[in-house]
Amino acid sequence: MTTTALPKEVADYFPYASVRPYQDQYISTIYSAVKERRSVLIEGSNGLGKTISALSAVLPVAMEKNLKVLYVARTHRQHERVIEELKAVSKRRPVAGVSLRGRNEMCLYRFDSSQHYDAKSLMEVCELMKSKGTCPYYKSADKQTYDYLKLQQMISTKSYKASEIMRVCKKKNLCPYELVKSALSDVNVVALSYLYVFDPDIRAAFLKNLDTQMQKIILIVDEAHNLPETAVDVSSSSMSLFAIHQAELEATRYGYEDAEAFAHLLYSETEKKAASIRKEELISPLFLDEVREKAGVLAPRSFYQHLGEIGAAVKKTLLSEGKHPRSYINALSEFLMRWTETAEDEAYIHVISKYFTRENTPTAKLAVVALDPSKVTMPVFSSTYANVVMSGTLQPLDAYSKITKMPHDTIEHIACSPFPREHILSVVCCGVTTAMESRTSAMYQTFIRRIQEVVSNTPVNTGIFTASYEVTRSLMAEGLQDALEKPLFFERRGMTSKANEKLVSEFKEHALTGGAVFLGVQGGRTSEGVDFPGNQMNSVIIIGVPYAEPTPRVKAQISYYEKQFPLHGREYGYLLPAMKKASQCAGRPVRTLEDKGAIIFLDHRFASHYCKSFLPSWVLRDLKVLPAKDGPLTQELQRFFSQ
Repeated sequence: MTTTALPKEVADYFPYASVRPYQDQYISTIYSAVKERRSVLIEGSNGLGKTISALSAVLPVAMEKNLKVLYVARTHRQHERVIEELKAVSKRRPVAGVSLRGRNEMCLYRFDSSQHYDAKSLMEVCELMKSKGTCPYYKSADKQTYDYLKLQQMISTKSYKASEIMRVCKKKNLCPYELVKSALSDVNVVALSYLYVFDPDIRAAFLKNLDTQMQKIILIVDEAHNLPETAVDVSSSSMSLFAIHQAELEATRYGYEDAEAFAHLLYSETEKKAASIRKEELISPLFLDEVREKAGVLAPRSFYQHLGEIGAAVKKTLLSEGKHPRSYINALSEFLMRWTETAEDEAYIHVISKYFTRENTPTAKLAVVALDPSKVTMPVFSSTYANVVMSGTLQPLDAYSKITKMPHDTIEHIACSPFPREHILSVVCCGVTTAMESRTSAMYQTFIRRIQEVVSNTPVNTGIFTASYEVTRSLMAEGLQDALEKPLFFERRGMTSKANEKLVSEFKEHALTGGAVFLGVQGGRTSEGVDFPGNQMNSVIIIGVPYAEPTPRVKAQISYYEKQFPLHGREYGYLLPAMKKASQCAGRPVRTLEDKGAIIFLDHRFASHYCKSFLPSWVLRDLKVLPAKDGPLTQELQRFFSQ
């Protein structure tokens, strides 16, 4: 289909000779909404070309109205993809764009590798080094070189990836973070992480560098199914026994007796409280008042602010000594203030939980847990010029809109899938389930037989994503690895990001050498955000509905949503998050229009009306339910892959 199907204003920014099936509808929906200064909540499957669709739809309005486009996504790869598309757009119309990473990732200065700088600490170190003139990469306004000014001008007129800017700056001994920051006010599009927009503190500083207001921003949120969880994380806070103890030691070291005594008492009272719980319990906000009263603290806010002042003094001292400016007293102050601020807000709960450290040592922590993502999302969505909120797994749109409190006039749209129907096989197998009461040895043996059927009848690579690590362990214990004729690569709990990337890379390489099997967990690192085009994953097996363990915080979430949205508490707080994870896994084998993918749900519950209503339409359109016996799954797979 040619680009004549697009509005003329959009066609000027769409860089390709033709559009994919249904892509024109996707683009036109976004363009019409943004042109009317309305937000749009839109679901589109893989292969639709969502990135260029959103960009070409909003750019005509942004350029005409002199607005900024902020494109938020989770990974650097997604940010760089935005810039790649902008480079293509620039061949038709000049557009300036840049992908922005955090200061700690763009900094070229070699710090002591034994020190782990958080964003706030690095900012403080950075500002000190700039003021003292000790950073070899920073150029103050009066010392900016010709190269610096030339690069600044280039960024203001074209589109560059953060990685490209970092390479050039390294050669020329310039600070890439400061360079990008100085050019932000002149670029049209910025690709960046969620936190720059949705964390209130980070947003305030970022908008100053951007030199604009929220009302002058068109916001594109990609992979938006992740946003509610991110918003909750932004609003939550925790304090471990280790951190409390470090605050006590810090107070002792610097001679602050009142802080030392309070931290010591808080540690002992928290430890005592943790001893009486099994794993996790809700705790009354008054717990802190009880500790405070025992410590003889009469004015809590004043005392917590006092701790903050102590922490600031400690950090200043450390900075002057050229040391890492981390203050546990400062962190404790911020946590105590957060606890106090949320004590009477039903959108927060207070929790004490036991856990094991990486060294397998038992410990505990206190936490303030947010229940309402809209506390973070609504202030953003209500203040922008327009919002484009998109993902491949947003259904039901009405639920998403309510949970995040998008504007009342938001347009909701589900785009048709561009994949030919014959390229996707989706089936549910009866006779299997990971429901707790059914997790017997016989059930796991049935799972293994179904997995054997899939692996044996899949041309090359197969992916398996289980409901939990417990299910993974049980499958391995029942002999899964020995039952397979292809190599098995399995994701372990606690794997580092680097180790996981290596595991996935080795699995993908088997697409060229006869095939392999990847075993991961729904909601794990590999289950979303990693593409497996072509033979890198021909079939995906989804074992069980990944319901969260019914912990006190999960029960509190359901209860909170039930108050906010009567009759929908369990649906929004329990079922929806699980089905999002399963749906993300379903999309792993179909990434391009040429891919063929078999999606096998090994749990009869996926065939229920309740669960099906939360699956993407492109999975549902030809969903088959197979009987509980050997053979039918093999027949379906052979027919599908022989076409």
